[in-house]
Amino acid sequence: MNCRHAILQHTVWIALVLFACTTQAQPLYKGEPVPKAQAAQATWIWYPGDFEIWLANNMQNRRTERGSFFPPFWKLDGHYVLMDFHKDVELTEPEVIDVYVEGKYILKLDGKGFEGTPSHVTIPAGKHRINVKVFSAGTVPAIYVKGKTIASDSSWLVTFEDKEWIDETGKTSDVSATVWLNAGSWNFNEPAQRPSTFKLATKPQSAASVTKNNGSLLVDFGKETFGYIRLHGLQGKGKVSLYYGESKEEALATGTCETLDRVDVNASSKMDSVMVLTKAFRYVNVQAEGGVTLDSISMLYEYLPVENRGSFRCSDTGINKIWDVAAYTMHLSTREFFIDGIKRDRWIWSGDAYQSYLMNYYLFFDVPTVNRTLMALRGKDPVTSHINTIMDYTFYWFLGIYDLYQYTGDKTFIQQFYPRMQSMMEYCLSRRNKDGMMQGLSGDWIFIDWAPGLSKKGEVSFEQMLFCRSLETMALCANMVNDTKNETLYKQLAADMRSKLFSIYWNESKHALVHSRVDGKPTDNVTRYANMFGIFFNYFNEEQKQAVKQNVLLNDKIQKITTPYMRFYELEALCAMGEQKYVLNEMKNYWGGMLKAGATSFWEEYDPSKSGADHYSMYGRPFGKSLCHAWGASPIYLLGKYYLGVQPTSPGYATWTAEPVLGGLQWMEGKVPTPHGDISVYCSTTQIKIKGAVGTGTLRFRSQSKPSSKSGAITSKGGNVYEMTVEAGKDYEIKYKS
Repeated sequence: MNCRHAILQHTVWIALVLFACTTQAQPLYKGEPVPKAQAAQATWIWYPGDFEIWLANNMQNRRTERGSFFPPFWKLDGHYVLMDFHKDVELTEPEVIDVYVEGKYILKLDGKGFEGTPSHVTIPAGKHRINVKVFSAGTVPAIYVKGKTIASDSSWLVTFEDKEWIDETGKTSDVSATVWLNAGSWNFNEPAQRPSTFKLATKPQSAASVTKNNGSLLVDFGKETFGYIRLHGLQGKGKVSLYYGESKEEALATGTCETLDRVDVNASSKMDSVMVLTKAFRYVNVQAEGGVTLDSISMLYEYLPVENRGSFRCSDTGINKIWDVAAYTMHLSTREFFIDGIKRDRWIWSGDAYQSYLMNYYLFFDVPTVNRTLMALRGKDPVTSHINTIMDYTFYWFLGIYDLYQYTGDKTFIQQFYPRMQSMMEYCLSRRNKDGMMQGLSGDWIFIDWAPGLSKKGEVSFEQMLFCRSLETMALCANMVNDTKNETLYKQLAADMRSKLFSIYWNESKHALVHSRVDGKPTDNVTRYANMFGIFFNYFNEEQKQAVKQNVLLNDKIQKITTPYMRFYELEALCAMGEQKYVLNEMKNYWGGMLKAGATSFWEEYDPSKSGADHYSMYGRPFGKSLCHAWGASPIYLLGKYYLGVQPTSPGYATWTAEPVLGGLQWMEGKVPTPHGDISVYCSTTQIKIKGAVGTGTLRFRSQSKPSSKSGAITSKGGNVYEMTVEAGKDYEIKYKS
C-alpha cells in the first residue's frame, strides 16, 4: 500500500494540534485555511471523540455473566465536561436561530452574553461570532443550532479549555494558546434526536418453535440472534428464570450457561415484560416457578440500520451460503461499534475491530462506525497502557487509520487525531528494550492468537512486524499534516526495524522468519504469523515469498491455525500469492465445516476434530466460546478483494484495480462499494463485465487466447496478462479464455 503519490494538499491546521497542550514541545502544523463551509443540514455537534467515548463506556459496561456485572479490563476515559463552541458568520440580513443544548450553557454574541439561557435569538446583519459554552457531567456537552443559513455542523470549532486571560484593565489577551478543533457529529439531525438518548433500532420477531417440557419452555428463534426477550401474558406470583443459549445444549445447561435473566412476578392480571438488557441467543429455556403462567414469548431484535452495499454470488452454492452467513455475522457484530462477539464480551477489541473495518469496506462501507470505533479505542491522553492492554492491538489501531484513509480518501480523522497518534506511538517507543525492539513488559499482553503452546517470550518477530508497519503508517500520516521532522524520524525508525526483521529473524535454512529471539538468540521455531504478514505487507522479495509459501503456509508441519482470526490473514497471504483455488477449498472446508456443525453465524474458533457439544467449550468453560464472532466473517473480504479482485490503488478509489480470479469457479458476480458508488464485476470462464462508478480503474486479467472487446482498448502486458482502462460510469464487456 502506498498513498504518497495521492496525498491531498488541503489541510486544516487548527485541527492538527489536538491535545497539543498535553504533550511536550508539540509543534503547530500550518496548512491551507479552512474553506468556507457550504450550506449544511443542522446536526447535533460535540467535541470529536467525546460522544464516542461516552457511548463506548455505556455499551461496554452492559456485559454480564450469569447476572453479574462484568466490566472491561482496561482504563476507560471520560468526556470533557466543559465545552466551548463557536462559529463566525456574516449575514446580509438579521436571522433568528433556534438553540438546543445538552447541559447548562451560556450563549454569547461577539463576546457578550445573552440574559438567561435563551432558546431563540436574533443575530443582526453583519459579521459576528456566535459562542455557546456548555457544562454537562452526566452526558456529553452538545449543541444544535438552526437558522435560515446558520446551522451547527462540523465547520463549527470546539475546545475543552479556553486559554484566554485578561489584564487588570479587563483587556483580553491578544495571543491565544487555545486549540480549536472541528466539531464531531454523526446523524442526529433533528432537535429531538438528542445524542444522550441514542439507542439502536429494534423490531419484533417471533420464535421459530416452542417446545414444552415439564412446565418449562424451550424457545428456538431459528438462528443466532440478538435483542430483548419479551414475555407475554405473565400472571401469578413467583419467579421466571430465562437461560440463554447460542446452542440448545447451552440453554438446557441451567448451571453453566453463560447468560441468564430472572424476573420476579406479582400480577393479578395478565401483563407483558421486556428484559432490561439485550442478550445473544438462538435458544431460550424459560422456567416458571410458583404459580406463574405466561402465554407466549417473542423478542425485540436490536440492530444498527446498515445495508449491504457489497454482494457476491457464484457457481458454488456452498460459497454463496458462506458469504450469506458471513454477512449476517457482520450485521450482528456491527452495533454502536464493531465489537468482538455478541454473547460474551461485547467489548471493543482492537484486533477484532481491525478485521471488521476491512470486511466492512467490502460489505457496508459504513465509515461512521469505523470512525467511532477508532475514537473509542484510543481514548485520551495520557497513555498508560497498550490498547486493550495488548501490544499487537495497539499496532492494529495504527493500521486501521491508514486503511481508513486508503479506502475513503478522507484525511479528517488523521487531521483531527494525529497528536493522539503521536502520543500513542511515543508510548510504544518508550517501551522498547535496549536493542530498540518491542518486548512484553509488566502489564503488556502479547496476544497474537489463541494457539496452544504459542511462546510469547522475548522479542517476538510478529510484534516487530506490526511495529514496523505502524511506524511506516506514522511516517505517511506525518507527511499528510506537514510534520516533516517526525516524518523523517518515523521513516528512519521503520527502516531500522525492517532491517532488523531480516538480520535477526530470517533463517536461510528454514526459508522463513523464525518466531522469536530470546536472550539475544533467535529461536529455531517457525510459526505462520510474521511470515504471512510479510507477504501482504510486501516485505519479502519474490524468492522469499515463494519460499515462505512452500515452507510455511503450505507446510502441514508448521503449527496450524484454528481461529478464524488468523485464518483471515493466512488465506489473504495465499490469495496474494495467487492461490485462490487452494483458498476456495479451504473456505469450503473450514467455514463450510462450521455450517455442517450447525452454525448459523460464524464462530470464535473452530476445530474440525471436535464434535457435538465439545465445539462450544473455551476458556475452561463448557459454553465459553462465542458462536457469533466478527472475525469469523472474513470470506466477505477475501471474496471481494481477491476473487472479484477489487481494491483501491490510491485513496478513495481515485484509481483502483480489478483483477478477477475464478479460483476454480465457473462464474461469479458481485459489487464492491466505494465512497461514491459501487464497482460491479461479472466473470466467467469466457466473459468479463465490469462497471465502475468512481475514479479510473485498471482491469487486469489472464487469457489463454487474445481477448476482444468493443468497449475499450486492451493492452497486452506479456505472459498472457492483459489490461484495460475502466472509466467511471461506462459498461465494459470482454471476451477471453481463462
